[in-house]
Amino acid sequence: MPKKFGKARSEEQLTTKIKKDMESWYSKTEYSLLRTTDVLEMEFRSQDIFILLATITLCLYLYIKSVYNYWGRRNVPYQKPSFPFGNIEPLWATKAGFHLTVAKIYENFKAKGLKFGGAFTWLRPAFVPVDLDILKHILIKDFHYFVDRGVYYNEETDPLSAHLFNIEGDNWRFWRTRLSPTFSSGKMKNMFQLMMGCGKDLEDELEKLCKLKQAVDIKEISARFTTNSTGSCSFGLNCNCFRDSDNDFRTQTRKFLNGSISGVARVLFTLTFPSLSKKLGLIVFPEYATKFYRSVIRNVVDYREANYDIKRNDLVELLLSIKDGKLSNGNGFTFNEIAAHAFAFFLAGFETSASMMMFSFYEMAEHQDVQDKVREEIRRVVAKYDGKITYDGIMEMTYMTQVFDETLRKYPILATLERIATKDYKVPNSDVILKTGTKVLISLQGIHHDPEYFPNPEKFDPDRFLPENKRMIHPCAYMPFGEGPRFCVGMRFGVIQAKVGMAIMLKDYKYTLYGKNHEMKLSSKSPLLTPEGIVLLNIEKVD
Repeated sequence: MPKKFGKARSEEQLTTKIKKDMESWYSKTEYSLLRTTDVLEMEFRSQDIFILLATITLCLYLYIKSVYNYWGRRNVPYQKPSFPFGNIEPLWATKAGFHLTVAKIYENFKAKGLKFGGAFTWLRPAFVPVDLDILKHILIKDFHYFVDRGVYYNEETDPLSAHLFNIEGDNWRFWRTRLSPTFSSGKMKNMFQLMMGCGKDLEDELEKLCKLKQAVDIKEISARFTTNSTGSCSFGLNCNCFRDSDNDFRTQTRKFLNGSISGVARVLFTLTFPSLSKKLGLIVFPEYATKFYRSVIRNVVDYREANYDIKRNDLVELLLSIKDGKLSNGNGFTFNEIAAHAFAFFLAGFETSASMMMFSFYEMAEHQDVQDKVREEIRRVVAKYDGKITYDGIMEMTYMTQVFDETLRKYPILATLERIATKDYKVPNSDVILKTGTKVLISLQGIHHDPEYFPNPEKFDPDRFLPENKRMIHPCAYMPFGEGPRFCVGMRFGVIQAKVGMAIMLKDYKYTLYGKNHEMKLSSKSPLLTPEGIVLLNIEKVD
């Protein structure tokens, strides 16, 4: 009898087992197929992403190549750019700064005998004129093509940026016409005594330093004087910079002008992408500066409006007349506009004068014969006016004027002028058309140091500006305050203020170079041409 192996399974049980085995097999097979499908889909997705990235990279490459061939397509000689900064140095490695970099571009084109050339600030093409007659057309004869500077400003997010230097078109024309009277000869005479009032604190500081036999930080002492003077003449403020060297005015202004890598980056980005910058609402003026200066101007305006009987014939009074509609056909203006223009005049007024004084004293410390000649002129003229520094006497100090002229040739404070084509413009005596929106970079640093116009340009020589020599200089070979209708409206104020400061500082004191290292190193971060760090000079009283 066959051996039994257990209870026999029924047909139903067998069927159920087979069904379960089949389901398990199908489930495993389906899972395996699904896993295979997922892997294939992931591979396809990876390929798609790779293709997308490759396409974007290729498009970006072709776009950049097209941009950097902008001048080549127009048969304009240009300096080969590097991505992404174009012809500007990388921010983290910059040694020369923007102004000296543009000067180098000018020098390269000039060395090749070119009348103009093309360059790039990041991804934005820029036209760099070299020939002075072309410059004369752009700045003067054909000014209606280049009314605007093309400098970024934003009234809403960055209100202090919307001042006379930056604004454009009809808005600029309106404000230029109404602000110009502030700096007439008559107004300058009225402000002169206010400048001299600030000079008393300067005299006291010089005497103290001399007694203590301390070196003079000529950059700082010049800035304190011009801050006091500009604050008094423009706004009726006592900035008190000598008695309190760490007051808010000097602290905030020093911080703003010293610049930073981030500040330079913002400026360069707005130069390259002005429309995008406006859409993004970028801020060029730091928040701390905006808050401080708006608060100061608000307090001054509120005080003057509450005390309307105060009459100083200064900038604030003129701005309030415009604000109230007295000079605007009945249309008043906002506080933001008033604050922006007031801030610009304060900043430009003290900084330009302080830099003129500082660079002049540095050069005179190195050239004692020049210093002695200026001092002799000051003493001679002062003696003529009963031992007093007067407005008429300052106007008679012609050699001092030559010293300032030569200083601004060698150290133009705003070393690069910018213009933008507001409509298509044909460059004179060429087939080149500058399209609407094209940036123009004019290197004053390059022109002022061009040996064709100023032989041995690194030499400090005030005789270049003797009357008979000055007449021979091309009007666009020397333009430290710009040229044409956008010529600096506050030039007269800045020069007179610097002359007053120099007359006070040089009449009874002698300055010599301090220490062993006398090299002047220029800042690569500041928006203006200014030294890096402090500038020390020895001081001693002279009979």
